[in-house]
Amino acid sequence: MRDGVLLGPPLLRGPRTVHLIRHPVNGTAFEVGVKEHFVISRLDGTRDLDDIAPAYAARFRRRLAEDHWNRLLGLLGARGLLAGAPDPPPPAPAAPHPNTFWRGTRPAVADADATTARLHRVLRPLLHPALQLPLLAAVLAMEVALILHAGELLDGTVELFRQPVVLAAVALFLWFSITVHELAHGVAAQHYGGHVAEIGLRWRFPAAMLYCTVDNYLFLPGRRAKLVIAGAGAHVNLLLLLPFALWWYLLPDEDPARPLLAGLLFLGSVQGLSNLVPLPPLDGYRMLGHALGAAHLAPETRAYLALRLGRSGAGATAAYPRRARVIHTAYGIGSVLLLLLAVTGTCTVALLLLLR
Repeated sequence: MRDGVLLGPPLLRGPRTVHLIRHPVNGTAFEVGVKEHFVISRLDGTRDLDDIAPAYAARFRRRLAEDHWNRLLGLLGARGLLAGAPDPPPPAPAAPHPNTFWRGTRPAVADADATTARLHRVLRPLLHPALQLPLLAAVLAMEVALILHAGELLDGTVELFRQPVVLAAVALFLWFSITVHELAHGVAAQHYGGHVAEIGLRWRFPAAMLYCTVDNYLFLPGRRAKLVIAGAGAHVNLLLLLPFALWWYLLPDEDPARPLLAGLLFLGSVQGLSNLVPLPPLDGYRMLGHALGAAHLAPETRAYLALRLGRSGAGATAAYPRRARVIHTAYGIGSVLLLLLAVTGTCTVALLLLLR
């Protein structure tokens, strides 16, 4: 294999286990099965067919004929993944949607990776677990305290909506929190060796917000890095609330600023925690996929349940291993329960706010 080719960890995709492979120059990625990955991961220039073939036969209890080896090596060569092979033509870019007043995207920096690298150099001392773990504990303690004062937070939210000027300031803070959320993904990716491809502005009238694209973090070794990168944005959203929570806690009950701070804490907590819900396209959905080692969890679950509940019944899903059946069934049931809980919770909170 040529230098720089990235091989991803095993991922459950429907009934199959796959690995991602990424070209080091044009960035194209494709999936291969476990058997192909077994061979590809051993094409390091120190082994030949006499070394790999017996190991393959011992692992999969079958030997591959010469034409199978030639076909695999030919495919890798055609994709420019073998040492000395020419690069394939870059994939045709998708036709961009023209930017309009109502919607569009625009890159904000010329070199997103260099920008986040500079931010990472400045913030790196703050990313040590000795600091981040106590901060995480403080965030959890804050949310528990806020739950215990839920009534006061709802009253504060009602009061906040009665003061448009203060509400506008809170809205501006929440927008700033979204911007920092996106940059947090990029800084976390830099911390673990990821590459930030683009930072830009995306707008859907009347809203506009920053976005940050990390293009190779699925290839990072281990699950911890991917979980941290996916969860960094929500973590920062909640960290930004800590000073306001301390301020709110220390104020006397009769202070006029206390209900306004309570409203800010309620809206900020909803913003941060909602990103952790494991439904697409939220960060919590990506985190669940990384934790389970599963790709395209939602669409694959829909495909599995369509087969399972179809006319063929359980026989149609016989190709799915037990782990896949358990994951897709549990996620299907859990998704329905989460949606019902979200709708019920939203309606309940809205009713409580109207009645106050």
